[in-house]
Amino acid sequence: MSHITIGAFSDKGVKQENEDSYGVMFPETGQELTKGIAIAIADGMSGCLAAKVASETCIKGLLLDYYATPDSWSVKKSASKILLATNSWMFAQGQAVYGSDLGMVSTLSALVLKSGSAYMFHIGDSRISLLRDNAVDQLTTDHKSGHKYDKGKYLTRAMGTGKNLEIDYRILEVQEGDIFILTTDGVHEFIAVSEMKHIIMENRDDLNAAARLICEKALRGGSDDNLTCQIIRVDHLPDVRQKQNLANRARLPFPPPLDMGMLLEGYEVLRELHANARSQVYLARDTVSGELVALKTPSSNFDDDGLYMELFHREEWIGTQITSPHIVKIIPPRVNRKFLYYVTEYIEGQTLREWITDHPAPDLAKARDILRQLIQGLRAMHRLDMVHQDLKPENIMIDQAGTVKIIDFGSVKVASIAEGAETNRPQMPVGAVDYTAPEYLLYGDGDNLSDLYALGVVIYEILTHRLPYGKGFSTLRHARQLAYIPATIVNSDVPPWIDRVLKKAVEKDPRERYQSFSQFERDFTVPPVRPGKQDFSPLLEKNPLLFWRGLSFLLAILLVISLLV
Repeated sequence: MSHITIGAFSDKGVKQENEDSYGVMFPETGQELTKGIAIAIADGMSGCLAAKVASETCIKGLLLDYYATPDSWSVKKSASKILLATNSWMFAQGQAVYGSDLGMVSTLSALVLKSGSAYMFHIGDSRISLLRDNAVDQLTTDHKSGHKYDKGKYLTRAMGTGKNLEIDYRILEVQEGDIFILTTDGVHEFIAVSEMKHIIMENRDDLNAAARLICEKALRGGSDDNLTCQIIRVDHLPDVRQKQNLANRARLPFPPPLDMGMLLEGYEVLRELHANARSQVYLARDTVSGELVALKTPSSNFDDDGLYMELFHREEWIGTQITSPHIVKIIPPRVNRKFLYYVTEYIEGQTLREWITDHPAPDLAKARDILRQLIQGLRAMHRLDMVHQDLKPENIMIDQAGTVKIIDFGSVKVASIAEGAETNRPQMPVGAVDYTAPEYLLYGDGDNLSDLYALGVVIYEILTHRLPYGKGFSTLRHARQLAYIPATIVNSDVPPWIDRVLKKAVEKDPRERYQSFSQFERDFTVPPVRPGKQDFSPLLEKNPLLFWRGLSFLLAILLVISLLV
């Protein structure tokens, strides 16, 4: 986490009340990487009926709620959702309590310092400026028009003025020694930038004094408004290793080699379930509860690889963030764990790869069921700003009850952590080549539609036991040259309309793919009505809402007739 020095000063100036608000909040332990430091300043509009309440609502709403959003969310998603919700509440309160569209109105400028970057959110005419290399640059744009003296009308954008809100958003790479200056218009409209810079440089060791002197200078310059100034100096930035560090537990020693009958911190090893060059998975019994669990340990091949240990621990952390019947459940670690491993529920069943092998002539209804369950699991991840990036039959389990679960998190991209990654680091596809969308080769990154592509490949393989392009895209040449192989050619039992759905799901260009899982699921489930062919399916199936409305209307007419008779 960045180390900063803070200075601040706020005063009512010539007014009767100080309607400005400001604040800084630091992350709790464990949120340093995912959340960072949040800073904000707000100026309640003088012409509104509850200016002070409005500015306080903006500051408290953002700073308190920001750290309550999921740790996996990006800064942009977290702050934007909070600001949109706060704006709607302020507008509704202004009308309901104060009877005016201008009941609760405030400007807001916010800054989040995280992993060497500054994330800025801005509405109104408060300002964020940057002092770097002996020069001051204004980083935000004032949302105002008209004459300066008509303050109640010249704001063109503010919190609480309408149901919709447009937010200026900007990201800036931070350097050690950077000084961010947050001011309300009662300050920056009455003091020259050169004077602010001079005061800060003269008081580098006392930023509180610098903020006070800037406000006093603006007041002497004729300020007729409240005055608030925050000064944030970045003293130290996290290095690359700190950016990748989720918790000190990742530095725990590796467990010893395990064998049947051995005990590891309350878990009795029964047998090995799976092993590869990177990890081992064992069936174990919890000696306290008696429940069967799966115990995953890191491979001793990586006991001196710090990044591997960080990523191994991240798998566990990711699993603890997600709650879904279609995502393998991570069992919380025991207190004072002494070794690096993690525990999941034990799924008694088979991988989807094994299921495909056992079903050479798959039923279309079963493919639909698998699709539906996988979509629910992926949605649970996407709601948390996570992209799986390695969906394949080997990473999917089907238990004895037919429940489908995604079991591997080794390649998951978490938005809040990806924000802290090195921007100049070469990006490579992280999943299995056969299921990796071509945009990973083209752009070095993917999103939710990349998971949709992988899902399309999995469903195509269920129905055909082949891949839609014959093989995966291991090079850009493959991505350009390989052509889609119709599923109807590989398996004549696949209906042509299903083939069209699969083709759209695995389009090379993500803009040509389905843009949502719901579209994919709907088209895979409901056969299209051919042009010129009448649809004789029951109305209850085609349009249940229209059916029940019509039935209710008919019953109402019959009731009226019976009363008249």
